[in-house]
Amino acid sequence: MNTCRNVLSPEQEAKLRAYARWHRALDDCSLRMDCPDAYHEELLRQADEMERLDVVTWQEWRELRMTADKAYLQAVAGADYHDWQGRMHVHG
Repeated sequence: MNTCRNVLSPEQEAKLRAYARWHRALDDCSLRMDCPDAYHEELLRQADEMERLDVVTWQEWRELRMTADKAYLQAVAGADYHDWQGRMHVHG
């Protein structure tokens, strides 16, 4: 049964793939712990590329950058060293 085929447009699929890549970067604990600056730059680079390619709206781009900034501040504060699960808690 192929009921789920072609449910999303190519643009929607591209957006989902881009968000998945961005969230993989957000969850990259080793980069975040070893080099918070490079971690932050990668998140910003991916967000900027998503906006440049019109994959995200300006508001979505801004939210990605704000989340990246919060994650960076938590990383440099040592949040991963205080959380036994090694996951970032980036909440508004």
